[in-house]
Parts: sequence; C-alpha cells; structure tokens
Amino acid sequence: MRKSHPVRRVVLATAATVSGVVLMLSLKPSTDPASAQAGGTLPQQTAAAQESAQGGTGAAAGATVTGDAVQTQYGPVQVRITVSGNKITKAEAVQAPKGGESDQKTALSVPKLNEAVVAKQSPQIDTVSGATYTSEGYKKSLQSAIDKANAAAPQPSAQPSKPAGGNAGGGAAAKTVTGAVSQTQYGPVQVRITVAGGKITNAEAVQAPKGGTSDQKTALSIPKLNQEAVAAGSADIDSVSGATYTSEGYKKSLQSALDQAGG
Repeated sequence: MRKSHPVRRVVLATAATVSGVVLMLSLKPSTDPASAQAGGTLPQQTAAAQESAQGGTGAAAGATVTGDAVQTQYGPVQVRITVSGNKITKAEAVQAPKGGESDQKTALSVPKLNEAVVAKQSPQIDTVSGATYTSEGYKKSLQSAIDKANAAAPQPSAQPSKPAGGNAGGGAAAKTVTGAVSQTQYGPVQVRITVAGGKITNAEAVQAPKGGTSDQKTALSIPKLNQEAVAAGSADIDSVSGATYTSEGYKKSLQSALDQAGG
C-alpha cells in the first residue's frame, strides 16, 4: 500500500482546522443586547418603558368619577369623567334625555359637550344651541364629578388637586364653597365657587329661577354671570339685561360664598 506524503497530511490537517473554526462561527448568536441597541433595535423591555412614559405620569390608569344625576325638564343628565395626571382625559354622558325629539337633541349636543370638556378642562363650556336644558344639566353633573374627583384626590402642597384647569394660585389647594340661598321674586338663587390662590377659578349657580319665562332668563343670564364672576374675581359684576332679579340674587349669593372662602 502506498504511504501518504507528509505534505498532503499537513494540507488535510489545515483544512480540518479551518472547517472547525467556520463551524464555530456559524453557531454564534446573530445578535446580542449591545449589538441590537447599536443597530437601532431596542430590547423589548425598553419599548415597554417608553410606552408607559407616554402617559405623562408613568403611573396607574386614570380614575373614573361619575357626577350626580341632574333632573331636567326632559329627563335626567349624568356625566362621567376620567381624570389622569390632574387633567380630564375623557367625558361622557351616562344618562341623557331620550324619546321623541330628545333623541335627536341628545345625539346633537352630548358629543359636542364631551369634546368641549376635554378641550377646556372646565365646566365653563358653551351651551349647545337647541339643547339648553340638556347642556345645563350636563354642566351641573360635570361640576359634581369634578368636586368628587377633587375630594378623592390627594392634596399635594405644590399644586391644587382640581383636575379641571384654572390658576394654580401659587400652589394653594383649591376649595369649593357654596354661598347662602338668595330669595328673589322669581325663585331662589344659590352660587357655588371654586377658589385657588385667592382667585375664583370656577363659578356656577346650583339654584336659579325656573318655570315659564324664568327658564329662558336663567339660561340666558347664568352662563354670563358665571363668566363674569371668574373674570372679575369678585361679586362686583354687571347685571344681565332682562334678568335683573336673578342677577341681583346671584351677586348676593356670590358675595356670601366669597365671605366663607375668606374674601
């Protein structure tokens, strides 16, 4: 039998060594955490961390609060809000007038009211034309929900707990005060205000004349008086033309609320 040449044995050994090295390299993992980040591919846990940071607080989901049901001439209205990071992130009506023409008015007004709340972060939203009763009931239930959210929230010293916008007022916590009932020729008027940092951040009438022409006068005057109270920061506001008795009763109850709040 013919013997193998020494040079041939060396060539065969070298080829076997190279094959082994190639095989080991082919078994190495294609990526590692460092190379993945360098290549622009984030690890899965980093992506999850980014997703939670988008929520602003990076904490638990927002709290949901349902306001009191408010009875209107056409049926009850009740609003539910979701609050997260000291902001209203969602508003919806869990009850609204229904049946007959009320179905159309509810379908027209409630979506607009929901959007306005999230946009303005306040119950100071415009009444939807053609759905005055639903709008006013909505705003009252909304204020009730905001009050409940304020009561349930922790009271940090750095900022007010009020979820619906307004002045931080130097970091003092907001408080809500209801004035005394003022009797007028057409019915009682009672005003509730929210005060933060010595300023009125919200005003509303929890009682106002109703029935007959009083409904129209109340719907006309109260939103204007609410806005004036916030703008002026006092009870020194103008009476609404055509609603003198309601205006005077409003200012008296507003002054009572301011006195309780400490001026």
